[in-house]
Amino acid sequence: MSDGYSEKDVHREVTALEEQSTTAARIFDLRRIIGGLFVLYGVIVTITGITDGDAEIDKAQGININLWTGLGMLALGVFFLGWLWLRPALTPGARVGAGEPEGGSE
Repeated sequence: MSDGYSEKDVHREVTALEEQSTTAARIFDLRRIIGGLFVLYGVIVTITGITDGDAEIDKAQGININLWTGLGMLALGVFFLGWLWLRPALTPGARVGAGEPEGGSE
């Protein structure tokens, strides 16, 4: 006769799985990981460049390479994080038609 699952139970379970998938998509977005690591390493390399002595700068033919590399890494990391903020990843719940009201009355 009946398999024990109502349409509401199935819909509730599908909604819960979509929410978990949405959360996982936001957490593991590569732009967040790459941007965060570039910002972290950029801060470290920039601080190293600021504290470099004359001997380290002379080894790089007079260019403070740590400072410039650190600033470049910071810029790239901020770019990735800005991109993530301006264009968030599309999630399964954001599909076209997801906001339409459900058919049927309760």
